[in-house]
Amino acid sequence: MTTAAVTHLSAIVAATGDAVSEDPTKAHVVFRGSAQAHDAVASTVRLGKYSVEVDEPPALGGENTAPNPVEYYLASLLSCHVVTYRFWAERLGIRVDDIKARAEGDLDVRGFFGFDDSVRPGFGEVRVVVTVTGPESRERYLELHAAAETHCPVLDLTRNPTPVVSVLETPDANA
Repeated sequence: MTTAAVTHLSAIVAATGDAVSEDPTKAHVVFRGSAQAHDAVASTVRLGKYSVEVDEPPALGGENTAPNPVEYYLASLLSCHVVTYRFWAERLGIRVDDIKARAEGDLDVRGFFGFDDSVRPGFGEVRVVVTVTGPESRERYLELHAAAETHCPVLDLTRNPTPVVSVLETPDANA
């Protein structure tokens, strides 16, 4: 990681720590997204100023024009690992030259299609491999790994139940 990147991360960690210690309500952040369906099973998802396309492969009714939702989950998990490793390397004073991550997940479509309700519709298992290079000892990188595994938000979403409240809105047919 470049010196400028390390300085930038240090400044963010310090500023956030100061702001939160002065006012704990400043630790609360709300992220928002919205989706609009189009074509057979595709959607356009808006995330702040960004827009991403989501589709499915033909075997799941799509045209394979974009990653599918579970692939975006893997992207979220991987990118969150990278960010968390970077921040915790800085926080622990562990030098890192490069971080690479890869993941794969096993999904049994019988759960999604409702062919067998005893099969969960999501991944049965996800495997993540993170490769860290740099001048530190393996023990230091294991310390970094433990910190990242403890503090990665997307990993936490997977490992711990997160309350989700879903509401269905329908136009009033009598209006």
